[in-house]
Amino acid sequence: MVNERLKADAAMMMEALNEQMLGIAKIQRDRSRLTATATACDKRISVTVNADGILIDTRFADDIGDLSYQVIAAAMTEAVQAAARQVTEQTRLLMEPLRERKSRLPKLSALIEDAPDFGSVMPVAPPASVAPPNSPQRRYDDEDTGFGDAERFEGRRSMVSDRDD
Repeated sequence: MVNERLKADAAMMMEALNEQMLGIAKIQRDRSRLTATATACDKRISVTVNADGILIDTRFADDIGDLSYQVIAAAMTEAVQAAARQVTEQTRLLMEPLRERKSRLPKLSALIEDAPDFGSVMPVAPPASVAPPNSPQRRYDDEDTGFGDAERFEGRRSMVSDRDD
């Protein structure tokens, strides 16, 4: 009797896992197609980002020359960040049904005595900074990572540079 119950539970879990994997594959496909567009400077600047928030299209109005380079640069940064926020929200909405389905599944700790609850120990990644390079907001203390006693790797430096030397 107990063996039949375990078989039924295992079959239910495998079916739920299969559904979850199919759902993840569909969401990944749909997410890869997402884009978001934002404008700035009274629509003189239009940018589009992909699902990863990477700029994939930039368009300037014919009168963009009326703006200074400084204004254009600040507006570009603002518009790309706005488009990235939009695509992040689209991704969140796309994943919501999967999160709801996952929340209905029993946890491993509910099925197996003394099994750990992995969700409670999983670290949460902090959001990426949108501050410019070398700004005070980009300075951080390595000890906050929980790996303060880890050795630094001083490997070979890259031969690739974006500097105009």
